[in-house]
Amino acid sequence: MTKFEQQLPHENTLPENSRVILLIDDNAIQATIRQAILRRAGYFVIAALDPTRALARFQQDEFPAVIDAVITDHVMPGMNGAEFVRELRKTHPDLPVMVISGLDEAEVEYAGLNVLFLHKPLMPDLLLSNLRDLIQQVQLNVA
Repeated sequence: MTKFEQQLPHENTLPENSRVILLIDDNAIQATIRQAILRRAGYFVIAALDPTRALARFQQDEFPAVIDAVITDHVMPGMNGAEFVRELRKTHPDLPVMVISGLDEAEVEYAGLNVLFLHKPLMPDLLLSNLRDLIQQVQLNVA
């Protein structure tokens, strides 16, 4: 685990109604900024710099709490965001996923993957409102 990856307390110690977000971005500066924005808004954040490692943790059920949503970058070494989401969808078809990218043309790679694709730069208020809407939408579909 890198210094940017963080473990959460056990599920039973999380405040009621808290949301756990997995944030994947190979750019440590962007990951740190987004992590701070999400934490200030009351989310618990697990940050990962490596999508391959994050996927392995999903597959081995190694996260210390249930992940409520994933926010991922598109361009990352080893595995891009679309490859990560395709693999994630095999085991977590309904998990809310937000993709943030500076490449407009990358959006076509997510066709049929049930993600919210947003363009950089993304202001903090838009990040938070879109995340809130994404989580609420999935909750309504499950209810």
